[in-house]
Amino acid sequence: MPRTQEENDRIRQAAKENIRTAAMEVFIEKGYHASVIDDIAKRAGVSKGLMYNYYKGKEDLLAEMVKMRIEEINHVMHTAAALSSPSEQLRHIIEGAINNVKQHPKIYRFYLHLQTQPEKDKILSRYSQMLNETMADQFEVQCGFFAKLGSADPRMRSLYFSSTLHGMMLMISTYPDGYPVEEIKEQTIRQFCES
Repeated sequence: MPRTQEENDRIRQAAKENIRTAAMEVFIEKGYHASVIDDIAKRAGVSKGLMYNYYKGKEDLLAEMVKMRIEEINHVMHTAAALSSPSEQLRHIIEGAINNVKQHPKIYRFYLHLQTQPEKDKILSRYSQMLNETMADQFEVQCGFFAKLGSADPRMRSLYFSSTLHGMMLMISTYPDGYPVEEIKEQTIRQFCES
């Protein structure tokens, strides 16, 4: 019995996800420019031909990875915005960001590294700019949460919040076994979400 279109779509999406996971692992280990398609295909357990059936090359892979990262960021902010109070909105951002980095510290470092690429690297700086523009858009949404909380200077409070959160995320990704994640997360929630 032939597979249904839904089964084919599911298989295709699973194969693409497997390839993206392999690419992320290879990019983290070797860096984007030192990574080659052969290594990614081998890590994914697929032929180069099958890989090229899904992706034109490693930049196409990177583009899809960045697109998915942007969708994740937007999803977190849209979900937060749908909550009823600014305290709940900020708590959602804190818990989501910290839990994600705790589960995937190397992936966080990969995207952080990508966001800080030199402008002369024409390939990586394009994706760095996309991520940075998304973060800037989300910062504006976050400023609204602080305005609703009644902050005297919502932009400055939001900047302080982002700096605190990203500092924590960097510490977790750098010291995944020695950083007191839960204690710092609760302290941050008390500082920003409780009146």
